Amino acid sequence: MGELLIAPSILSADFARLADEAAAVADAVDWLHVDVMDNHFVPNLTIGLPVVQSLRKATDVPLDCHLMITDPDRWAVGYAEAGAHNVTFHAEATDEPVALARRLRAAGSLAGLAIDRDTAVEPYLELLPEFDTVLIMTIKAGFGGQAFLPELLDKVRAVKRARGDLAVRIEVDGGINADTIGRAAEAGADAFVAGTAIYGADDPAEAARALRRLAGAGAAAS
Repeated sequence: MGELLIAPSILSADFARLADEAAAVADAVDWLHVDVMDNHFVPNLTIGLPVVQSLRKATDVPLDCHLMITDPDRWAVGYAEAGAHNVTFHAEATDEPVALARRLRAAGSLAGLAIDRDTAVEPYLELLPEFDTVLIMTIKAGFGGQAFLPELLDKVRAVKRARGDLAVRIEVDGGINADTIGRAAEAGADAFVAGTAIYGADDPAEAARALRRLAGAGAAAS
């Protein structure tokens, strides 16, 4: 895919100052990652569509919405209609991923498929032409701040092999920081979600730039 994308997770930002937090990284990142959790699909409750609608008005940074929810068939298109750039839903949460991907694209967003820690990626490789993004969880979905699981990079390698010339981004989410982003990039990832590594830094924009440099070094070593 060439260009590497950095997507700070607003789950680690100050929710009382989301517009300011978005502005703080706007010149250094490519997407803002929005973790939507419903306390059903994952045992955590975060934010939903009203926050995305408000944030869309407050920033020009493309929104990358990751839906960790039970019924994406009902809710996902609403995020596309709200102006999300990329809407990713979990393979484990729908029986008709291709149909939902097509609905998302028709509604104006890119379509992403997320694969959780305990889900094999192989059954979904034949669906790659239907998606713009495959998000490989490098932790168990549901909470920020977990430790990176390097063995899950085998899924990244599998998607990279299967992708061929398709314009499908391989995104990684979970425990991405200065110590892990290079390994993820070397395995084939080209979009990187980072929460505390960016928003926990004294200078979030510079932290994002440093991660981009490390990702570039990892990609060059692949």
